[in-house]
Amino acid sequence: MYSLPQEIEVWYIIPAIRKELAKLFVKTHQLSYEKAGAILGISKAAISQYISNKRATKFKLPEAIKKEVAKSAKKLIKQPNQAPMEIEKILKIIRSKRCSCDLCKKYNPEIIKLCHKKSIC
Repeated sequence: MYSLPQEIEVWYIIPAIRKELAKLFVKTHQLSYEKAGAILGISKAAISQYISNKRATKFKLPEAIKKEVAKSAKKLIKQPNQAPMEIEKILKIIRSKRCSCDLCKKYNPEIIKLCHKKSIC
């Protein structure tokens, strides 16, 4: 059995991006859990779980991607309705740099055998 790459993104990568954004919103930009949740389209309880490491623990964003997420967080403070576009932008960077390869090797070994490109993260 295998998962589509999009399933890997939904189950592991998007939550990791949201977690990093949540941490930045709350810890760096001093937003409330409620405001951070409103920007990301999730509940304040979900923000709490991201902050306390109860969610999104299986994929760690590389430092280069965290820098991109930090840029997006600054943009989203000013334009909160742009979150879906910013998350998609980060996903495109992750795809282009093949940062999900290690995750695929772990959770999707049947598909990774077909992939011959090397990750640069």
